[in-house]
Amino acid sequence: MAAPASSRPPKARDIVLMHGLFADGSCWNDVISFLQPKGLNVTSVQNPLSTLPQSVAAAVRVLDRQDGPTVLVGHSFGGMIVTQAGMHRSVSALVYIAARAPDANEDFAALAKTYPTPPASAGIVYDGEEGRLTEEAFLRDFAGDVPEARAQLLYATQYPFQKALLAGTVTDAAWRSKPAYYAVSAEDRTINPELQRYLARRMEAKTIELPASHLSIISHPREVSELILEAAGHG
Repeated sequence: MAAPASSRPPKARDIVLMHGLFADGSCWNDVISFLQPKGLNVTSVQNPLSTLPQSVAAAVRVLDRQDGPTVLVGHSFGGMIVTQAGMHRSVSALVYIAARAPDANEDFAALAKTYPTPPASAGIVYDGEEGRLTEEAFLRDFAGDVPEARAQLLYATQYPFQKALLAGTVTDAAWRSKPAYYAVSAEDRTINPELQRYLARRMEAKTIELPASHLSIISHPREVSELILEAAGHG
């Protein structure tokens, strides 16, 4: 059973943010700008995007440095890391932003294939083992509601991922024992919005829906931040 949506997590001062594919830790800057003035200690993890175990280890190293209840937040593929690393003793609540939210030992790729393929998938190209989005797919399907100049900047700093990352499977699902929150991006062309809604329902997560592209953390940072604040007991 999932953790009840009505479970109120303890008040948390520490927030740890995990980014997904095609990005780096700076993609959270707009959200951080909302959270820091609230007196919260915020850390954006630099996800190596190499393998799932290495990405989880990067998150755990940051979680080990927190000194109290911590809200762990994941965007996109970062939800995979949140689901596993969320088992950490410090994590009091989980927040998923247009994110993957697998169950333990689940083939998430197979689950995703039961929904229509999102357009961004066709824009992934590989240089050997290294994957990235084409400029057209990045601007149209990943950052579709981000101002063009900002989207171009994000494309220029896109961080490639390794093929091996996509083969990883989580062995634990923290959302089954900890309160979960989910922000669905209704206009997402990177992760199918219907898949997002299914994941949120399965987790019994407190859910909001934003009229946003995949990058709601940039186009709707206030609403995303308010959800994180609620998960931290400040809502």
